[in-house]
Amino acid sequence: MVSKWGKLPDGREVNLFRISNSNGVIATLSNYGALLVSVEIPDEEGNLTDVTLSYQSLEEALAGGVNGSVIGRFANRIDGGGFSIDGKKFELETVNKKTNVHIHGGKTGFHRQLWDVDINEVNAQNESVRFSLKSPDGHEGYPGEVDVSVRYTLTENNILRLDYMGETNAPTHLNLTNHVYFNLAGSGNVLEHSLKLEAEKYLEIDKRKIPTGNFVPVNGTPLDFTTTKQIGQDIERIPDGGYDHCFVVPGYRPEGSLRAFATLSDPESGRTLEIATTLPGVQIYTANHFKGEPYPQWGGICFETQFYPDTPNKPQFPTSLLRPGETFQHATEFRFSWE
Repeated sequence: MVSKWGKLPDGREVNLFRISNSNGVIATLSNYGALLVSVEIPDEEGNLTDVTLSYQSLEEALAGGVNGSVIGRFANRIDGGGFSIDGKKFELETVNKKTNVHIHGGKTGFHRQLWDVDINEVNAQNESVRFSLKSPDGHEGYPGEVDVSVRYTLTENNILRLDYMGETNAPTHLNLTNHVYFNLAGSGNVLEHSLKLEAEKYLEIDKRKIPTGNFVPVNGTPLDFTTTKQIGQDIERIPDGGYDHCFVVPGYRPEGSLRAFATLSDPESGRTLEIATTLPGVQIYTANHFKGEPYPQWGGICFETQFYPDTPNKPQFPTSLLRPGETFQHATEFRFSWE
């Protein structure tokens, strides 16, 4: 189902695309930013609730933020204002002058682009929508022309799967994720949500949230979710007001096998979300900067599956380098259930 959402300042139309399954799950998408606008899930009594922190209008989406956006070319942070490939330095355009850090692909990154839609993929039978984007050579300082796509598929067993693909005509770095915030209760904060992570290590970071290169065991720290606990149990022990850390998802292989690594549950509604990915890391962020308009502090939690932050400058990390003839091909699944 396709409907109009509004227009960009230059007059281009922005649409909404709705896919659903027979269990009542509804996902709403947009070609602006390849947005996951909302996901509506029943509770144990069949009541339908949006379990994401959604934009209520296109105007809200245009005003800023990355709620549900696809992030690229490089999700998370890159230090030093850029990176080198084969001995050549590439300076990125959008860089914080105080920290020398580039984040989320820059001011005009993929989350600020109007993506193409393959109408053949908007099909009620396969419940999928595919968005594609051509990023020109030099955009935000990144080398190479890159063709990327993300396909959202909603299955009958309540899995929302995101398939990312990318190709380039010159060596470049590519790191795609979705910045959706989840709140399985549909309102309030997520401090009483329970979380279990199959992650025994996280990346040590400096004051700018740039990895030092060290992998730190979670054991004995507030970042230990190897045994199920409430998100709020240790959150006030975390500097900067909450979680904003990259965890190591175990079992990464470059050929890309899905590994389930997180289980999030809301005891009040009975909703549970399991997350699986082919990628090596996940940035977990608890909406620490939210101030109540329209969502409260800790009003949601992000699971940004990705290559590690600053990978282009950390040769010891699994590589995000994409060369001509290679294909960036990764997937993340959000598996919903309720009881």
